[in-house]
Amino acid sequence: MRLGEVLVAHNFVTVGAVEAALARQRGQGGRLGDNLVALGHMTTQQFAAAMAEILATTPSAPATVQEAGLVPGQAVNLILKFMLRDSLETAPDLAAALKLPAQVVSELLDEATRRKFLRALGTATNGIAAVLRFGLSDEGQAAARGAFEQNRYLGPAPVTLPAYQRQIQRQAIHNEHRQAGHLRAALGGLMIPPRVIEKLLPAVNAGRAVLLFGPPGNGKTSIASRIAASFAQTVYVPYAVEIAGQIMRVFDPGLHQPRLEEAEAARLGEHGGLTPEAFDDRWVPCRRPFAIAGGELTMEMLDLQYDPDTKFYEAPLHIKALNGVMLVDDFGRQRLSPTELLNRWIGPMEHRVEFLKLHTGKSFSLPADQLLMFSTNIDPRDIMDPAFLRRIPYKIKLFPPTVEEYRGLFETETAARGLTLPAEVFAYIVDALSVTGKFGLAFFQPKFICAQAGELVRATGAAPVLTRAIAATALANLYVEIESAEPGG
Repeated sequence: MRLGEVLVAHNFVTVGAVEAALARQRGQGGRLGDNLVALGHMTTQQFAAAMAEILATTPSAPATVQEAGLVPGQAVNLILKFMLRDSLETAPDLAAALKLPAQVVSELLDEATRRKFLRALGTATNGIAAVLRFGLSDEGQAAARGAFEQNRYLGPAPVTLPAYQRQIQRQAIHNEHRQAGHLRAALGGLMIPPRVIEKLLPAVNAGRAVLLFGPPGNGKTSIASRIAASFAQTVYVPYAVEIAGQIMRVFDPGLHQPRLEEAEAARLGEHGGLTPEAFDDRWVPCRRPFAIAGGELTMEMLDLQYDPDTKFYEAPLHIKALNGVMLVDDFGRQRLSPTELLNRWIGPMEHRVEFLKLHTGKSFSLPADQLLMFSTNIDPRDIMDPAFLRRIPYKIKLFPPTVEEYRGLFETETAARGLTLPAEVFAYIVDALSVTGKFGLAFFQPKFICAQAGELVRATGAAPVLTRAIAATALANLYVEIESAEPGG
C-alpha cells in the first residue's frame, strides 16, 4: 500500500485529492504531504496528526523474510503453487499475488533457486524495466504438487499469530470513543427514545456485552446494525494467519468492507510517485465488521472450520467480527441452548480472551475484542439464570412506541409516500392492533402499512388516501389473524 491509499482508507483525504497531489508531485517534486498541504487538502497539523494515527495502527511492510514472519520452506511452497497453477514467472507478478514487497519475494526466489526448484527463462519487460523470468524445474514441479497435497491454500502470504494478536489490540473497539451526538446521528431515522441512547452510549464505548430485549418489531436489529455502521476508524484484517504450521483464512469479502474500492486503489497505483511498499499489503484496511448469527447458530460454528479437502482453516464468524460488532439475533431461538452458548462465551466476555484449537490439538488464543450484542423478544429471565444475566453488563429494554410516537411515525411515512391519513383511520389501526387484536404497537408497523397502502393506491388508481379498507388489507398482510376479525371493506 502506498501512503496515498492509506490516507484515503483512513478518511483523511479523498481519492481525487491524492491524485491531484501526485500530479503536482510529478511536476514539482516534494513529498506527498507537502503537496496535499500546498493544494489546501490538509493543513500541516492535520497531516502530522494523520501520520501519527497511521503509524500507530497500520502494519508496516517487512523488508526481509524474517521480518515478514515467514517460514522460508512454507513461503517457497506458496510461490511454487502459484507458479504451477497460475503460470506466474516474474518477481513482480509473484509479489502482487503474495502481497509481499519485491525484495522479500526476491529473497524467496533465491532460496527456491538454491534448492533447484527454479530455472531461469530469460527476461521480459513489465513496461518499466526488464525482469527475470523463472520456470519450475522437474524438482520444482514435484515440490509444487507436494505443496498442494499439504494444503490447497493459494492466496496472500499469511501473517504470524503474534502479529495478528498485536494488531487486534492496537485497533481495539473501545479506542474509538463515541459521543452522544455520534450515536444520535447513527440512529437517525429510527424513533429511539433519549433514555435508550443514554443507556447505549456507555455500552458502546466500553465494548462489552449488551442485551437488547423487548417486544418484536421495535428496532433491536436495526439499532445493532446502525451502531456498527457508526464507527469511523479503519481496522486492518489479514487475508490469512499462520498458526503452528497451519493456515487460517480470515478476510471474508462477504463480511469485511474494504475502505478503498479496488478501482480506486488501482487508480492511485497507476500514478506511482511513492514507494509502494511502505505498508503491509497482507492486511486489508476495512470498516469495523458487523456479523449477525441467528437461529442457524450451532456450537460447531464457534470453532475453527477445518476443510479436510483444502487442509486449511476458515475463521469462525465471531473471529471474523473481531474489532467490530457481533450480533446474536433472536437469542434463545438458536439450535443450541442459551446456556450452552453463554457457557461457551463466558471466558471471552469476562476475560476478553478467546481460545481456539487446531485439529492437531494445538491451542492458541486471540484477544476477544468486539462489541457482543444479544437481541431477543423473549423475557431474559426465561432463557438465562441470574448468574448469566450478571455477566452481561448492559441490559437495555426497548419498549413499544406510545400512541404519540406512533402517530409521528405514520406522519413521516405517509408524507414520504404522498398519502393522507384521516384521524379515524389512524384510530382504527391503533384499536385493531392494541385493543381488539392485542398485538401491540411496534415501530416497524407504520412503514409496513404505508408501503402496502402506497402499492394498493398505485395498483388501483385510487385517491392517495389511507382509507379504512386499505388499512384493513395492509393489517391482514401484517397479521393474518386480523383478516377474519375485520368486517370487510
